[in-house]
Amino acid sequence: METIYLNPDNLADYQHKAKQSVMALGFFDGIHNGHREVIKTAFQKAKERNLSLSVMSFFPHPKTVLSNGKTHVDYLMPLSDKEKIFCELGVDIFYIVEFDREFASLSPEKFAAKYLVDLGVVHAVAGFDYTYGFRGDGNMDRLKSDSGGILEVTKVEKVEYQGEKISSTCIREKLASGNIEDLPAFLGRLYEVGCEWKGTSLTVRPHYTLPAPGKYLVTVRGANQSQVIEMIVTTEKELIPLKSFSELSSNYNDVLSIIWHEQILGKVKNSYQENGWVQGIVQIG
Repeated sequence: METIYLNPDNLADYQHKAKQSVMALGFFDGIHNGHREVIKTAFQKAKERNLSLSVMSFFPHPKTVLSNGKTHVDYLMPLSDKEKIFCELGVDIFYIVEFDREFASLSPEKFAAKYLVDLGVVHAVAGFDYTYGFRGDGNMDRLKSDSGGILEVTKVEKVEYQGEKISSTCIREKLASGNIEDLPAFLGRLYEVGCEWKGTSLTVRPHYTLPAPGKYLVTVRGANQSQVIEMIVTTEKELIPLKSFSELSSNYNDVLSIIWHEQILGKVKNSYQENGWVQGIVQIG
């Protein structure tokens, strides 16, 4: 997969190089089951037409730019994680558009022309609530006309779980309440964050969101080993392991991952044993 960072200075070069593709559109924070439905739909459309599959996302988050930095966005994953998952989902080109005020001021028609048609997009796929252009005036019902009738458009309807819309916002809300047990049904996987060992605690890496302060059952994973332990999230957003994992952290420069299983309320639960998770050090390989 090729990753391309787009900005006004290089846009014309990539327009010139672009080949026809089917494109999935969205911010895709967390790449949850709703996002996966969009990408799966775009993948199928690309396969039917024997075209490349491209994805277009944006960075930083529009809310941060439009609020002049006053609005803090709790990202669910960094761009590097998006790249990895998109590659696994069969994406050929990952466009990351530099979101700034100039980009935000584009009319819906100019966005469709410059960032879709001129980049070789012949079919655009996005969720039912996707918007674009100045003040988000563009939407999926008008994208075909905004492109001068050039684009084919597929709107993916709302994806729900037990009557609740799957969205990045609802996932952030569940993290904020510590309700991590629900996340696999929304994400399609356990929630995972990258962190660094600081000798007595772990510090989360940028562009991840921690669950609410409390005690959790987690898997800490290094390059070749993993360990199921209890972990405290402090109000200062530090991660304090309640069991030594020196074998995992022998190389303090290594980036570790924390995979979140459940919040522990009251006495310690044993659901990690019931679900077949391994307690202690295990070798991966």
